[in-house]
Amino acid sequence: MSQRHKLAFDVLSDPGNRVAGEFGLTFKLPEDLHQVYGKFGIDLKKYNGDESWTLPMPARFVIDSSGTVRAADVDPDYTVRPEPAATLRVLEALRSRGG
Repeated sequence: MSQRHKLAFDVLSDPGNRVAGEFGLTFKLPEDLHQVYGKFGIDLKKYNGDESWTLPMPARFVIDSSGTVRAADVDPDYTVRPEPAATLRVLEALRSRGG
């Protein structure tokens, strides 16, 4: 994704939701939803690369060059996502401070 969109920052790829799980940002789908997902052509075993039936919560973290988290947004409701404009404001503020 970084190369395709010529991004100047790192983007985390998290097969199996391992990193998200370490931060408590995953949830396990109940058994009754496995077939529902299958009917929509969603193969979590294929996407996740494991049998966990977990999904990550939508999250955005902006971390400065020293490793300090400068902004974090997490919501267990998958329909609530951080607005790109809010992310750009955080990045611009960091740039103006030299972070």
